[in-house]
Amino acid sequence: MMLSALALLAFASWQTPAPASPAASASITFQFDNPQLQPASYSIEIREDGTGRYKSTPAPPATEAATSSDPDEVITPQPQDREIHIEDPLRSQLFAAARSHHFFVVACEATKLHVAFTGKKSLTYSGPDGHGSCTYNYSRDPELNRVADQLVAVAFTLEEGQRLAIEHQHSRLALDAELESLEDSAKDGRALEIQNIAPQLKSIANDEEVLLRARKRAAVLLASGGPSTR
Repeated sequence: MMLSALALLAFASWQTPAPASPAASASITFQFDNPQLQPASYSIEIREDGTGRYKSTPAPPATEAATSSDPDEVITPQPQDREIHIEDPLRSQLFAAARSHHFFVVACEATKLHVAFTGKKSLTYSGPDGHGSCTYNYSRDPELNRVADQLVAVAFTLEEGQRLAIEHQHSRLALDAELESLEDSAKDGRALEIQNIAPQLKSIANDEEVLLRARKRAAVLLASGGPSTR
């Protein structure tokens, strides 16, 4: 009888799933909306273990772009829904900012300032230690503005990755200028987490039909993106 009771206890313990760790279950979501930009809206979800997801919805193409007869002149933006990974130190900085700002339960909009509209930004935190959100165009808090700028830079990188993939397939001569622009953006912090577009950069760097200068730029960007891009 005692053996049977112990066996049942062991079986029950085996059936009970282990609780999720805080690092796996805490997450930050950034939502950006501006119909005047491309893409018009996107969301970035980042879990504290670094895994995450990016989703974007492009704005409708301009009439002149949609009717262009030159396939190299216009690249039609495509929606994205893909997994991403955010490395340290950015990952740690984002979660530290969330916790130091009461899980984003703060009045983050600078309501009395007349600031040009740069996009509706929403930050949401959810985790075992708390949850909250705030929405703003511009904040008096420099750290919240910095968080938004960093996440916009992540989205910029992901959109550039898609653009590079399309140009590599349809307009290889455009790659050099595109990669030069990405290099400049990476240097001044307007493009972050380059490792997320490593497959596109590797494909370009290894393609002998691409201009050597463009291949070298892709290789430099790969080297700058951290070990996971190599």
